[in-house]
Amino acid sequence: MDSNIIVNIGEQHFDRLREENRFYIDKSEFIKEWWEGSSAVTLITRPRRFGKTLNMSMLECFFSNKYAGRGDLFDGLKVWNDEKYRQLQGTYPVIFLSFAGVKAGNIKDLKAAVKIVIANLYAMFKDIMKSDIFDENDRESFFAVNERMEDVKAQMAITSLCIYLERYYGKEVIVLLDEYDTPMQEAWLGGCWDEAVGFFRSFFDNTFKANPHLYRGVITGITRISKESIFSDLNNLDVVTTTSDEYADSFGFTEDEVFRVLDDVGLGSEKGNVKYWYDGFTFGKYTDIYNPWSITSFIKKGGKYSAYWANTSSNGLVNSLIQTGKAELKEIIRVLIEGGSFKAMIDEQIVFDQLGYSANAVWSLLLATGYLKVLEVEAVGEYKEECYTLALTNKEVSMMFRNMVNSWFKNNSYIPYNDFIKALLMDDVDSMNEFMNDIALSSFSNFDVSKSASSKDAPERFYHGFVLGLIVDLAGRFTIISNRESGFGRYDIVMKPRDKENDYAYIIEFKVHKPRKEKDLEQTLANAHIQIEEKQYTAGLIAEGFAPERIRKYGIVFMGKECLIG
Repeated sequence: MDSNIIVNIGEQHFDRLREENRFYIDKSEFIKEWWEGSSAVTLITRPRRFGKTLNMSMLECFFSNKYAGRGDLFDGLKVWNDEKYRQLQGTYPVIFLSFAGVKAGNIKDLKAAVKIVIANLYAMFKDIMKSDIFDENDRESFFAVNERMEDVKAQMAITSLCIYLERYYGKEVIVLLDEYDTPMQEAWLGGCWDEAVGFFRSFFDNTFKANPHLYRGVITGITRISKESIFSDLNNLDVVTTTSDEYADSFGFTEDEVFRVLDDVGLGSEKGNVKYWYDGFTFGKYTDIYNPWSITSFIKKGGKYSAYWANTSSNGLVNSLIQTGKAELKEIIRVLIEGGSFKAMIDEQIVFDQLGYSANAVWSLLLATGYLKVLEVEAVGEYKEECYTLALTNKEVSMMFRNMVNSWFKNNSYIPYNDFIKALLMDDVDSMNEFMNDIALSSFSNFDVSKSASSKDAPERFYHGFVLGLIVDLAGRFTIISNRESGFGRYDIVMKPRDKENDYAYIIEFKVHKPRKEKDLEQTLANAHIQIEEKQYTAGLIAEGFAPERIRKYGIVFMGKECLIG
């Protein structure tokens, strides 16, 4: 590794990187592209750890009069080749704030955290109040912005600060807001979404629309929250998402940039493996974008492969949505983990209120957060709606999802999740029953079936998805297929062994006890087997060359938290 290249993993202060001559890939053309775009307010969404905060810090260092005379920070970068931009550097009052740390499970603490951010911001500008252009009323109002202020004052605080700064400097203000959506995601997880929407809608409206002292604004985040939620009054907003061509190469590393730095640090021979592990993000017209966190970590660790980016977050929102999702959603996750793809209609506006019941809303979120990539877009139907073919982004994301599924069952430490797999492969029906009944009693209370039930077969789909989660680790040994036609019907799950000589094939049918038609679970189980035979679910396997005696048929039937397998 080139000893002259010093990598700081996760450094988000542009001035510090440049002053200490740390590893940096030049993204300064973002400054020119944004400035010449002339949008009053720009919202840019990118997955986490794609350089959003670093680029916002770069904007601050370039435009803020706090950095007047600091052209040295940009010496050697592309933006500094243009004399017009040399004259522009350090000439505007700039407000830069971040909601990255605004995390709380209730609305009271969320508001308190926002007020702390604003109070700290005001403290950075307190010296301007020494000027004679402000009177005592101004000073009293300025210092009334503190952690104990009323909600209305907090919602108006950035506008008020813009007023003070314009009076002091004689210029309208640039406002930079980083990670705007972090508190909104926390509000959704914490069950205080509606209250948060009311508070933040007023904040955004006052800061970015009803603010005549604002010159330009940039907002960054991971998701594009629907305009109806918090941007309903903001009609001057230019939205740039991962499918937009604007700023497509400004966030993340392009393949040329990655391969060039690999050569520079003596890891050029690893280009193929690096592409396999970390390539796959698509922004606008660029189809080979790499996550900076993974690449800098890979270099820092001397060429060691690991799921660096995927392991930097608890992925709480994604975990919650998939774990409590319907069977169809879990089935698609299984297909993705095996390297497959699927098609979906995507709306890049994330409607959080729909996440609990709309699979397409979940896929939209996973695309925005970087876990899915677009393989193809096609126009379908009379109205030529866009249908996306989607897959997991790369190897490290696939590893993250596999580990996520496994973790759902590892929480029950006294019941190792793979006991079910062992019992299934050994045809140990007693152990299968013991396992399933134990884990149902301890875990099913965490899966609120009735809350999301939108059809009469919702409980059956829930159990279907639960068992799919249990057997996902067999994906390398078996081809696992769900809800496919065979014979005269649709089976629930079929497991086809890759080694026909040594492994059995499996057919699994799920049924929920119907008390009006079945006297007990034994009768429900018998009906499951009758369905397997009458619908000839073995026909497809036999046609593929599986001998009937090499096909095991299981019914898994439920009544609340009670289960019977046979």
